[in-house]
Amino acid sequence: MAPAETNGTQNGRPKFTIRPHPVENLRPMRVVVVGAGFSGIAAAIRIPEKLRNVDLTVYEKNEGVGGVWWLNKYPGVACDIPSHSYQYSFAPNPNWSNLYAPGSEIQKYLEDVATKFGATRFIKTSHEVKHCEWDDVAKLWKIKVQNLLTKETIDDTANVLVTARGQLNEVKWPKIPGIETFQGKMMHSGAWDTSYDFTNKKIAVIGNGSSAIQIIPQLQKVPGTSITCFFRSPTWISSAFGDQGMVQLGLDPKDTSFSEEQRQKFVSDPAAFLAFRKVFEDGGNLIHDSTLVGTPMQTHIESLFRDAMSATLSTRPDLVASLIPKSFAPGCRRLTPGKGFLESLLCPNVSVQYDPITSVSSPSTITTQSGTTHTDIDVLICATGFHVSSPPPFPVLGRSGASLASRWTPRPESYLSLAVDDFPNYLMMFGPNSAIGFGSLTKILEAETDYVVRVIRKLQKENYASIEPLPQRVKDFSEYVDAYFENTVYTGDCKSWYRQGDLIVGLWPGSTLHALEALRSPRWEDWVYEQDEKNENGLAWLGNGWSTTQTDGDPSWYINPDEVEVPYGPKPEENPKLKARPWSY
Repeated sequence: MAPAETNGTQNGRPKFTIRPHPVENLRPMRVVVVGAGFSGIAAAIRIPEKLRNVDLTVYEKNEGVGGVWWLNKYPGVACDIPSHSYQYSFAPNPNWSNLYAPGSEIQKYLEDVATKFGATRFIKTSHEVKHCEWDDVAKLWKIKVQNLLTKETIDDTANVLVTARGQLNEVKWPKIPGIETFQGKMMHSGAWDTSYDFTNKKIAVIGNGSSAIQIIPQLQKVPGTSITCFFRSPTWISSAFGDQGMVQLGLDPKDTSFSEEQRQKFVSDPAAFLAFRKVFEDGGNLIHDSTLVGTPMQTHIESLFRDAMSATLSTRPDLVASLIPKSFAPGCRRLTPGKGFLESLLCPNVSVQYDPITSVSSPSTITTQSGTTHTDIDVLICATGFHVSSPPPFPVLGRSGASLASRWTPRPESYLSLAVDDFPNYLMMFGPNSAIGFGSLTKILEAETDYVVRVIRKLQKENYASIEPLPQRVKDFSEYVDAYFENTVYTGDCKSWYRQGDLIVGLWPGSTLHALEALRSPRWEDWVYEQDEKNENGLAWLGNGWSTTQTDGDPSWYINPDEVEVPYGPKPEENPKLKARPWSY
C-alpha cells in the first residue's frame, strides 16, 4: 500500500521529489589544498583526474613547488635513501644522477612531474594561507590568503580544506638566551643563504641530526674554515641504505653515481628498470623487523653500526665514547648514512663539543655550561630541525570556533593521521603519525591522496554537507599508536622529531605495507555525516534513474576487457595474484 499523502506531504514531511541529476551526482565542490610539496602535488594531480565538477586551488607560500626540497638548499643536501624509492610510483625517474640524488634534482623532479600531469594549473605560488575557519551555517571553510607578491589579501571559501604542509617546513630555531643579539651571520639549515661565502670563516654548527650530518663534511672542505660542532646527544650513523641493494645488483656501493649509459638502459628497458627499483623497494620494506626491540635483525644492525663507527673513529676514543649511543638503538632517531660525516670530525679544522650551550652574547660569543667561551664566531648555523606534527602556523578554527592548536594540546591526535573530530571537511596529508622509519614514505602519501579523493567523492555523490571522524575513533587511534610503539626502538632514550615527550607523534604505527592496506578502503562507519538538506530522503542521491555513462560515456563499459574480472579457474587458491595480495575486495 502506498504511503499516505496529505496536502503535499508524505508521512508528515514534504513529499519527496526525484532530483534531476544522474546517479553519479557530480554536484559542484570547491576544494582548497595548502602546500605544494610531495603531498600537495599528488593532490593536484589526482583530484582533477578522479573527480569531476571540482573547483581546485593549491596555495603554496614559497616561490616554487617542492616543499622541503624547495626550502632546503644547504651544501650537501641530498636524498639519504635510494632516490628510486623516493619518487611517485606513477612517475618513476630513470634519470637520477645518483642513487642519493642531490636536493636540487629532487626539486626539479617534483616540478617536472607537476608540469607533466597538469598540476601547475591549480597551484598558486607565493600565496600564504593566513586563517581558516569553519562556517557551520554555510557549511564552508572561510580562508584568508595573502598574495606575497602584491600583498593583497584574498577571501576564499571551500567545501573541503586539505592541508598538505608536510612535517619539515616550519623551521625551528633553538631557544638559547641571547641568540637574537648575535651579530655575525646566522642561518638555519631550512633557510639557507646560498650567496654567503664561508671561506676563512669561523663556524659554529648547532645540532647533529640529518641536516648537520650532511652540512658539516661540506663546510669542512671549504678553504680556511674552522668549525665547532655543538652536539646535544649521541647519534647512530648507518651504512648507506642502498648498500645491500647495490651489492645484490652486482654494483659497487662506493660508486653510487649513474653514467649516461646506465640511465639510457633504464629508459630503453623498462623491465630491467622495474627490477632495479624493486630491489630497493623490497629492501626498505623487509627491514621493518629492525624497528622491533630484541629481534635478531635489530640486534644485528646495532652491532654492525657500532663496529663500523668504532672502526672509523678508532683514532679518537673520545668520539667513540661520546658519539656512539648507549641508551637507544638505531632508528630511535632518524637514521642517516652520513657519507663523510665521521671522517670530517677527525679533521684538524673540526672540533666537537658536548658541553651544552647556555647563552649567546653580542657580538659573536657562545658560552657553554662549563663556563667555556667560544669567541669571534663568524657564522652560527642552526641545524635544529622543524616543528613537526604541529598545527599549521596559521589559525585553523573548527566547529564552534574550536582551535586546532588547542585541540592538539597536549598531543596531536587524529584519525589515521587524516582527520580530526570537530573539524568538518578538514583533511590532512602527512599529518601526525604518517611518516615512516623504513620503507616508502612517498607511497604512503599517495595512499593518503587516494583516501582524500574518496572522502571528497563521498561528500559529492551522496549529498553530504560535512564529514568528520567519530571522536571515539580519534581516541582509539591514539590508543593504538601508543600500544604499538611500546616495544619498538622509537621509544628509547633519545631526542627525535618522531616524538613529543614520551609519545611517538611522527610515525605511522606499523610498516609501509601496513599503512597502505589500512588506507586502501575507508571504514565509512568511523565517520559522522551531516546531510546537505535536512528532512529529505536519505537516498535522494540516486537521482533521476539515469547514469552519465548512458549519455556521456560508454553505455556497455562493463564488458570491456579491462573492466571484466575473469575468475582464475577451478582452483582459485592457486591464483598468483591472490598469493601476492591476500585480499580480493
